[in-house]
Amino acid sequence: MIETVLETDRLLLTNWAPEHLDEVIALHSDPDVSRYLSASGEPEDRQQAEARLASWAKDFAAQRMGKLRVSLKQDGQFLGRAGFGIEPNGEPELGYAFLRRHWGNGYAIEAARGLRDWLFSKTDHDHFIGYADTRNAASLRILQAIGMTKTHIAEELDGLTCQFHILRKADWHG
Repeated sequence: MIETVLETDRLLLTNWAPEHLDEVIALHSDPDVSRYLSASGEPEDRQQAEARLASWAKDFAAQRMGKLRVSLKQDGQFLGRAGFGIEPNGEPELGYAFLRRHWGNGYAIEAARGLRDWLFSKTDHDHFIGYADTRNAASLRILQAIGMTKTHIAEELDGLTCQFHILRKADWHG
């Protein structure tokens, strides 16, 4: 069953269903998208997409969080994914990826702002983190634009060198 977690002016963020597998494949098999998702930068195959979809479904069922399916409210067109992963230490981690043809339309920042506000108004979390490959200037701009503060540069779990950020609820102006 599809549930809407969040609506913004233009976007719907919902959970995933098995019939969305081809969308995940399209998103994560694009070399322009995948280059910032792991140290190898290799596009993902069907098996990897199935594993991602299963992981997101598990996170959603357990916590009503996870990476969510992003579509246009107007016509349901699939745009990408955005949401909160849960780090091994329990911290929510903001992440997003959009189909290349939808870059530059402000969808990622709209989703990130909506998710920030949702997390602080609908959950008990007092902060979240976000990080992006140090070469991904667009993603780094989004993290800063939603009010996040740079913390450090480090290698993340998939081997990417990333700029880490944090936003605390006390610093949120919602």
